[in-house]
Amino acid sequence: MEKRTILNSRHFEITLKRLASQLKENHQLFENTVLIGLQPRGIHVLNRLKTILEEDLKKDLTCGQLDITFYRDDFRRREQPIIPSVTNIDFIIEEKNVVLIDDVLFSGRTIRAGLDALLAFGRPNRVELLSFIDRRFERHLPIQPDYTGKVVDTMSTQRVSVEWKEIEGEDKVVLYTEEK
Repeated sequence: MEKRTILNSRHFEITLKRLASQLKENHQLFENTVLIGLQPRGIHVLNRLKTILEEDLKKDLTCGQLDITFYRDDFRRREQPIIPSVTNIDFIIEEKNVVLIDDVLFSGRTIRAGLDALLAFGRPNRVELLSFIDRRFERHLPIQPDYTGKVVDTMSTQRVSVEWKEIEGEDKVVLYTEEK
């Protein structure tokens, strides 16, 4: 499998800071805004953005983690059962502005499941989507991000991986292509 780095650690950090700036521009002091990361990998984007924003704003933000395992449309189609992650939302989203955060947007099915799962916590005023990487081709549903770190045009046979220094040892985004 051939691999190519799309974002190195320097550009990775610049992209996160740009996304944080866009969020600050649209949500000011985050008085009525909550950030929710989708398990398992969206929470890493959330945690980094939370750190950047809280340092800039000098205040704590309301954040949560949402597991969508039982809301997926392919939940019962897999050979191996999916092991759910933890949902950690200790607040009501009723009348709040919610920013749903994930690492890679591809087909849109994960986001659809996230929207379904989100309704268990109330009816938000507004939901926005932040995607660190947008693989804009091969979308199965009409879902588009409000905030995008980087758009990567890929084929369905390729895979995009957002890698984190806390897990994989280095911040970077890698495109994997099957060799012929």
